[in-house]
Amino acid sequence: MKQLIVRILWRLFIRVNVVLIVLFQISVAYAQNSQFIRDAEIETIIRDFVNPLLDAAKINRNSISVYIINEGGINAFVTDGNKLFLNSGLIMAMQSPLQLIGVIAHEIGHIASGHLAQTSNTIDSFAKASMLSAIAGITVGFLSGRTDTGAAIAMGGQSAVIRSFMQYSQEQESIADQAGMRFLDASKQSVKGLQSFFEHMISQEMPNLTRQSSYLSTHPFTRDRLNSIKAHVSISSYSNVQATPKQIINFNRLLAKLHAFISLPSQTFCKYPETDSSLPAKLARAIAYRNKLDYKRSLELTMELIKEYPEDPYLYELEGKVFFESGNTKAALASMLKAHKLAPNISLIEVFLSQIFLSINDYNSNKQAMLHLQNAKPSEGDSPFFWHYLAIAEGRLGNIGEAVLALAEESVCEGNWEMAANQSKRAQKTLKPATPMMLRAIDIELLAKSKAFTKRRNHSYVSSLE
Repeated sequence: MKQLIVRILWRLFIRVNVVLIVLFQISVAYAQNSQFIRDAEIETIIRDFVNPLLDAAKINRNSISVYIINEGGINAFVTDGNKLFLNSGLIMAMQSPLQLIGVIAHEIGHIASGHLAQTSNTIDSFAKASMLSAIAGITVGFLSGRTDTGAAIAMGGQSAVIRSFMQYSQEQESIADQAGMRFLDASKQSVKGLQSFFEHMISQEMPNLTRQSSYLSTHPFTRDRLNSIKAHVSISSYSNVQATPKQIINFNRLLAKLHAFISLPSQTFCKYPETDSSLPAKLARAIAYRNKLDYKRSLELTMELIKEYPEDPYLYELEGKVFFESGNTKAALASMLKAHKLAPNISLIEVFLSQIFLSINDYNSNKQAMLHLQNAKPSEGDSPFFWHYLAIAEGRLGNIGEAVLALAEESVCEGNWEMAANQSKRAQKTLKPATPMMLRAIDIELLAKSKAFTKRRNHSYVSSLE
């Protein structure tokens, strides 16, 4: 009987602490298992919204990575490594660029306030408190022989711990609000976007709390927070500042491209009909025709836009992609080179250029591919596609050790630690000793072993509780 008591209470302790850990780690796992939307123009537009806020927060622009997740839920979050994630559903739910900028400011508030590290430490503290309550329950269960009494004590302690953690989370959200509003003021932008977003969310959620969105469930909201935002709007010198014409144009292009990327072509044609001759509408239809594999019509629309906007690099980029997918490599290269000339520092354009050169597959083209990949490397180091193309280029140029190391890096990005360990061992057999690449190969092997050990330990730990 006493063994049964211990087992029940211990499982209770584990489950509650799993709740605490999940509250902190769910966004990380969610991001790791999600598909990302990669588009040069979309990422540039988002960066244009992000960078003034980073400057206001005195955060190095290059220290923050921004990702767009192909997920319909309305959510945004940050994870360790200064990574900011925005759901496509969040962006498409926005009614103005100021709303999106306001939410981004809030998330940067979390980064600037050091909430990621603080939350990790706080979970450790709450876990210790949870363990003490479980131990107290186990002790009473032993001494009294009453399973129900011991469980009641343990459950009461666990519930108190979870309530304390949620209170702590709400406090963090309020702090991020305050920081975000400071950054908006410092960048001379209105807080009204953040206010209107939260008002819209509350109006949608309050009638049916059982259908609460992922944003409000991961960002605990209180009426006090909204009142605080309203109070700031009433005194800020920038509350009546409107979005700039450029922000509005870019925001409309952003919504059009996102809609075309993730929706069925028929849905895009319905939202952006032929009667709509605006740039965003034509752009959305061109992408929809591309998705339908109607390359002829897609190219016709794209070329019409290029005639209207001959200095727009992202139109040439789209043209190059359509030419490439339709099998016209020569035309694709010409279009992408124009895009690169107009926007020489866009990493995704560099990567796509390398893909075109690799498809030509002669010595000079492979050298050109390597050049563009090296240009993209500082920004694309966490992209498995980048490392895949780099492995091909290195291999064709006879750099076998470097090619295998690139394959190891690709496996790291994909979280395939067994493959990463195998490829890093292969690379070490060919790379020169005491070089940066050799040291990187050794680091990957050690990292892969550590990840594999942690996975085995966690699996063994969970199995022992069953």
